[in-house]
Amino acid sequence: MIVVTTEEVSGHRIVEMKGQVFGLVVRSRGLGGNIMAGLRSLGGGEITEYTELLEDARRHAVDRMVQNATAMGANAVIRMQYDSSEIGNTMSEIVAYGTAAIVEPLKS
Repeated sequence: MIVVTTEEVSGHRIVEMKGQVFGLVVRSRGLGGNIMAGLRSLGGGEITEYTELLEDARRHAVDRMVQNATAMGANAVIRMQYDSSEIGNTMSEIVAYGTAAIVEPLKS
């Protein structure tokens, strides 16, 4: 699966647009992670517990988006973007979205 943030795929032409596709993940750090992150925030700097949580959630959201695009018969997702929000004070929502498409290599 080709996933790009651009409107076109270099070296390919878009044959068919399949439609909007997304992958959604809601994650919460466990109690121990929240306590460690809270303690770490007192000293300032990066809070690695949350960085790792969000990196993992983004990868998972992209994986779900790719699964959905595959189910639609696509071989590419163009204009892929992320969005995120907080649910309460303990959960993060991450969504990866774009347009599922069928692309083929340009003939040389």
